[in-house]
Amino acid sequence: MRLGLAVNRVGLNRKANLAGIMEMAEEAAANRAQLVLFPEAAITGLVNNDDPEHDLSLGETTRGAAIRKLCQLSSRELIWIGIGFLERSRHALYDSAILINPRGSIVLKYRRVSPGWHGKEANPNFYRQGGDVPVAKTSFGRIGFLICGDLFDDRIVAGLRAKRPDLVLFPFARNFEDGRWDVERWEREEKWVYAERARAVGSYVAMVNYLSELDGAFGGAMIVSPKGDILYELVPGASGILFGEIKV
Repeated sequence: MRLGLAVNRVGLNRKANLAGIMEMAEEAAANRAQLVLFPEAAITGLVNNDDPEHDLSLGETTRGAAIRKLCQLSSRELIWIGIGFLERSRHALYDSAILINPRGSIVLKYRRVSPGWHGKEANPNFYRQGGDVPVAKTSFGRIGFLICGDLFDDRIVAGLRAKRPDLVLFPFARNFEDGRWDVERWEREEKWVYAERARAVGSYVAMVNYLSELDGAFGGAMIVSPKGDILYELVPGASGILFGEIKV
């Protein structure tokens, strides 16, 4: 299975962000990727501020224009697309991810279970979490999602591992408190922590972070084996697509 992990650049212009995502998906397809994965909140960035009036406007619905365009692209390019986005459902917001098949259909939707994407005092009437870790049966095997802080919650990881996925897609958004794109710090302090947590899942894990001056998210991508070995990686600090092949 050939994967493309797309580190997209996120700015203030949502239309430009989506256009960049679509261009990268087309590039991944042109380079024979069978599945392309984008980061958490890839269309807007994780720029919510716990003000529902502001944050609900960041949300996309699964039937909205942006997701429809991605479904159409998936069908046109015959490529699987995984992407994280802020999902609006009526008057609630979720940190979600979907998997679109090459027929343009959403075959898996996951809502982040861990609450760290919003503040502790955020109104739970508006800011919500999922309660399950579903998997989808595909021609490649069983595929599931985790998003960002889910990977560091033993209960959530155990719940997904029990479903025996062959591949886990892990869109995330990570920055340092000083806002710097510090490659050396990532290499020194965090890269192997993420790889070790991926090992706990018991399957291949494909992880990708976006790049943005808005919140300091520093990019980077890795494909990690079930044993916790880093098979492929794209260092932080630049947009681009990491390609890699796995046997599932």
